[in-house]
Amino acid sequence: MEKVFRPLLAFLFLSLTACMGHDRQANTTAIPVPVADPYILYEDGTYYLYGTGNANGIAVYTSDDLRHWRVPERAENVHLALYKSQSYGDKWFWAPEVYHIGDTYYMYYSAEEHICVATATSPLGPFRQGFQTPMVPYKAIDNSLFIDEDGKPWLFFVRFNEGNQVWVAELEDNYTTVKTGTERQCLQMDQAWETVWPTVNEGPFVLKHDGQYYLTYSANSYESPKYGIGYATAPSPTGPWTKYDHNPVYQCVGGLE
Repeated sequence: MEKVFRPLLAFLFLSLTACMGHDRQANTTAIPVPVADPYILYEDGTYYLYGTGNANGIAVYTSDDLRHWRVPERAENVHLALYKSQSYGDKWFWAPEVYHIGDTYYMYYSAEEHICVATATSPLGPFRQGFQTPMVPYKAIDNSLFIDEDGKPWLFFVRFNEGNQVWVAELEDNYTTVKTGTERQCLQMDQAWETVWPTVNEGPFVLKHDGQYYLTYSANSYESPKYGIGYATAPSPTGPWTKYDHNPVYQCVGGLE
């Protein structure tokens, strides 16, 4: 799998505003990139940025340096990697993540508050959802793939269950199907900083280091200056997850109090 980058989730509503100068490498004018939930895939010298913000699907932008962004195959100033006509749902296309596994690119995203996955043969798309149904029957968002060292795929996501809660499920080897009966809750809102307004844990992302699993997440509403980032650790993807005692590790963007 190619290396991926996920900017801190506290920047949910920070536009990745590129310099309005000249992109010498591409000989094009750099443009602002007004997306939320940014996710960046790096492959063969090019950065591919996906995010929330288009009513008709998921847009993608490219860059050589992470500063100057452009629309590939520029047409009407947008290039959709995923069209709503080729996916589940008709609105609310949120929080995409893209992974290159074998010969296939997998896009995990939310539509109409349900988690979905679509595939393509190029990071630019078009990504298509073969069976236009959600991955699970209940409402959920923010699905994020984690593949363990043994090759086993896990999907972390946020379930609407007495507030937004982080859950995990094992995937079949096709990376698109949740194994029946493997869903497990990882986190619930149990630290004081998380319950300012409202009861939310969301945006999970998992890394493994020296045999330990690290789960970063956001808490509170993205509309609140108290929206922040915390993390938890566990001995396995299914937990038990222990939150860091000194969470949040980042909060109050821009010095807001």
